Amino acid sequence: MSEGLPKFEAIAMGTEAQRVEALREFLGYPLQELDRTGSGFRYVRSGQDIAQARNTCPIAVGFYEELDRLSDVEIRSFLTAPAQQQRIYGHYLEQDLENMPVMYLLLPVAARSGRMAMVLPMEGGLRQRQIETFAWNSDDLRSRLVRLNQENLVLTNRFKFADATRDFFSIPSVEWAFYKTAQTAKELAQLLAEVTRRIEQVLPVVFKAEGDDGYLNRLLLSFQRELLPSLKLAAESEKDYSFADIYAQTIAYGLFTARVFSHVRDPLFDFNRRDAWQQLPETNPFLRQLFKDVSEQKPNELGAELVGCIAEVFGILRAAKMDAILSDFREKMNREDIVIRFYEDFLAAYKPKMRERRGVYYTPEPVVSYMVRSVDILIKEKFNKPLGLADPEVMILDPACGTGTFLLWIFKEIYKRFQEKPDLLTANLEDKSWSGYVSKNLLPRVFGFELLMAPYAICHLKLGLFLEETGYKFDSSQRLGVYQTDSLIDALPNKPIIPFEEFIAAESDQSVKIKHQLQVMVVIGNPPYSYESGNNGAWINELVREYYQIGGKSLDEKNPRGLQDDYVKFMRLAEWRIGKTGYGISALVTNHGYLDNPTFRGMRHSLINTFDEIQILDLHGNSKRQEKNPSGDKDENVFDIQQGVSISIAIKTLDKSAKKTSIKKMDLWGDREYKYEWLSKNDCSKLIWNNIKPTPEFYLFIPQNTYLLPEYENGFKITDIFSVNNVSIVTARDSLTIKWSKEEIWNVVNDFASLPIEDARTKYQLVKDTRDWLVDRAQKDLQESGISESKLAPILYRPFDVRFTYYTGTWKGFHSLPRWDVMQHILMHNNFGMIVNRQVRLDLITHFWVSNSLVERHILETANASAYFLPLYVYDDDIRGSLFDFNNLENAPVHRRPNISGEFLTEITNKLGYTPTPEAIFYYIYAIFHSPTYRTRYAEFLKIDFPRVPLTSDDQLFRKLGEYGEELVALHLMKSSKLDQNLTQIIDKGGEFVVDAGHPKYSDGEVIINKKGDRFTGVPKSVWEFYVGGYQVCHKWLKDRKGRQLSPEDLNHYQKIIVALSETMQIMKAIDAAIPSFPIE
Repeated sequence: MSEGLPKFEAIAMGTEAQRVEALREFLGYPLQELDRTGSGFRYVRSGQDIAQARNTCPIAVGFYEELDRLSDVEIRSFLTAPAQQQRIYGHYLEQDLENMPVMYLLLPVAARSGRMAMVLPMEGGLRQRQIETFAWNSDDLRSRLVRLNQENLVLTNRFKFADATRDFFSIPSVEWAFYKTAQTAKELAQLLAEVTRRIEQVLPVVFKAEGDDGYLNRLLLSFQRELLPSLKLAAESEKDYSFADIYAQTIAYGLFTARVFSHVRDPLFDFNRRDAWQQLPETNPFLRQLFKDVSEQKPNELGAELVGCIAEVFGILRAAKMDAILSDFREKMNREDIVIRFYEDFLAAYKPKMRERRGVYYTPEPVVSYMVRSVDILIKEKFNKPLGLADPEVMILDPACGTGTFLLWIFKEIYKRFQEKPDLLTANLEDKSWSGYVSKNLLPRVFGFELLMAPYAICHLKLGLFLEETGYKFDSSQRLGVYQTDSLIDALPNKPIIPFEEFIAAESDQSVKIKHQLQVMVVIGNPPYSYESGNNGAWINELVREYYQIGGKSLDEKNPRGLQDDYVKFMRLAEWRIGKTGYGISALVTNHGYLDNPTFRGMRHSLINTFDEIQILDLHGNSKRQEKNPSGDKDENVFDIQQGVSISIAIKTLDKSAKKTSIKKMDLWGDREYKYEWLSKNDCSKLIWNNIKPTPEFYLFIPQNTYLLPEYENGFKITDIFSVNNVSIVTARDSLTIKWSKEEIWNVVNDFASLPIEDARTKYQLVKDTRDWLVDRAQKDLQESGISESKLAPILYRPFDVRFTYYTGTWKGFHSLPRWDVMQHILMHNNFGMIVNRQVRLDLITHFWVSNSLVERHILETANASAYFLPLYVYDDDIRGSLFDFNNLENAPVHRRPNISGEFLTEITNKLGYTPTPEAIFYYIYAIFHSPTYRTRYAEFLKIDFPRVPLTSDDQLFRKLGEYGEELVALHLMKSSKLDQNLTQIIDKGGEFVVDAGHPKYSDGEVIINKKGDRFTGVPKSVWEFYVGGYQVCHKWLKDRKGRQLSPEDLNHYQKIIVALSETMQIMKAIDAAIPSFPIE
């Protein structure tokens, strides 16, 4: 070998022995030798000296002429073919433990040419992912070999014998030369997410191949029997969890936890599948046993591919720079919960939609801090317990603990008190140390429940790290009180039928005992928010039924789905648990919709009856409602969500004397940083509360103008006038079911109904089926309808925006919720109806309209609001059969009656001295709803329930308002003769009247629809800014046609909209001028 050649280049020249010697020198290893088994491989061994090197697992070096000429893809195929499997992997398996190569470096025979291969042997055989190839002189190869250099290599220790009484041998951590090396928590989370996805994908294959008595089959059965009865092998959607997902996340997070504790205890300890379970803290026996079972499975039992994926997790974790990652944890622990961020980074890379479905959101530490400190104060003040959270009698439960943020802050608060008053906290203990207190007075009374495996494992990791760092000795069998379980299911009657299930059954049994038997005094946390709840167990649904009634009387809600939101179920769980104890505190941060939504009045009534005091800190930040800070400044959410939130702390004391529940409320407005700072500095004792006095029938948890309330409630509720009413049509698939013209919807219906299910889903870009809409059911509905043009019908989609649909009236068919009970009446000619919202989420009250066609539920507002339709007439004939022809209904027999209650007719007859016609009543009501004074005077009441109609005894006023109402109806139905009196002109600037993205734009009376400048001129600013519901009508109508060319009919229609709105504004002024004063008499 030429002495002048650089060491790296020398690896590619000379005899095989010379080249291996050059490699040894380049790596700085003390020993090179020929494998004595006759394999032809040469070994290079790392170590500080020859003696240590002889006791260190080698890197095997071999030469292949195939590497002279094959491509990277061909090399991987060649090395994983049976012959090389036997030569390389067979050689690996035949060695004693201390002689097993940790890596194979394969060199080309030819000098200074070809490719070099790096092979990382793992359990279960060679796979292509275990092979990396490089050009012989590449910088990447050089950098990989530098990582293997003696100075950069960490040697971990493994004992030769299980009893550890003999010498150990060393294992070089070569993984960091093979895998991308994670140096931050975020990088590690992303790497783990990638291999976790592969585990989830391969597990069902292994499961089906192993048979009913296989390890995975028995494990799934155990989970179903003891923890999750509805658990499926694989998920249908990324949003859903499954056994494959749980197992994959268990592997990833369990091994991550084991790696952390292994490194903390001994950075040089070998980290492998056989021993990893022993590195898990004793505080988590569930994970320890689960991983012990994994460690005992033979590769052929788990399947080569699954074993390979698990081995990759080990490789990634062995390659990670744990010192840097743990430093990252410790450095940021006081500023940000880095462990939670780690989980969020993992979930974002692994399954971002699962975060949305399961309502998993990071709870900001200022929110947690405020809640924990406030509960601590209330325990002292309300229950005469000076130690607060540290009191050994205070049982605490976080029923949706996630990654354990609340539990960690509780631990911190208690640890701080221990440092301040150790004698008080350990007064009755023999062991006065922190370990003694934790063992006897902390772990037995602080509990957390979590359904998802990843946050469950992270919670154990986080709490375990905190306890270890504060001096707790993990030398006992005492576990952390964090259990993997579903808080919303009741005790399961099944018992273990095989020993294999025992540790899973123990996890389930303990959580049931805590939920049902222990005297839990504090329920605290941030439960998931998920309107489409995935938690539909019979037990919790029965508990929530309490919220569907008041005083035993059903509320008869037509659309009570809001009460099935996960956060409602957790609030009910907390209320039930505190009620069962007889005293305590429920402290939850949740969606704030329950504070004033009329659907939740039964819930509010129940909370009032259960608790003695309820403190509500409304954090607002509701971008869906477009909430506005009263100061005019910005208002932001404390979470990365659109839904506003509030903190509720409800107290049930031991005082049994009859008294009214005290409801206190405070509003916190501002940007996120201001709210964080405020929450960090304050607690419930420092707040200036507003006293709320909820009253029937809604028991609102918001301030009310009690002065005007009796006046307003004198009016008739609109649903008590028009008794047949319901939410408008829910299609669940607007893009499929509603089109611009009859021809378009007709073509879609014929095509969609004839396609195979998955072809239809793909062609029409239909996402996963929902509970109320499935592709096959929609197709079946169309086919059974006979696919007739007679079922094509107009539908009011948005104000002044009539489109077309195919209407069968079948529940959960082509339309998810077609509302046949109410919509059948508008199919008849010569009928029309009122459109109102039950709840208005915006400050501006403009949610009133009229229709003479079918109505889509978001006609007035898109954000979580449903428009109700109230027809003027109802028809006694069922027109579904032979008469179901929308083009010939005027020839159908007519048996109609006014949809007006007898009680209302009696009242208005008494007021006026005669009974008006149904139309006159309708027009009068429509005029009242368009009174600007009515809308502003009663705004806070109009936001929370159906509008009420004040009646007049002045016949002249009744008739005058009726005239105005009739004009408005004609304008809004586009039937008024005034619509032909155009206010605007159309200017053609060569844009072919196509509505461009970013348009329309308004400037100085002109509405510009595209970049070329096509426009409408003469549009008053007041008309441009006019709102109906949540829509700025002139803007919305054009924006919804982005990319479309406006036809002459479209242009004319838009001009009529401008006239209609201009006339509407004038009539609204006239209505107010006609009404002498409020209240109307």
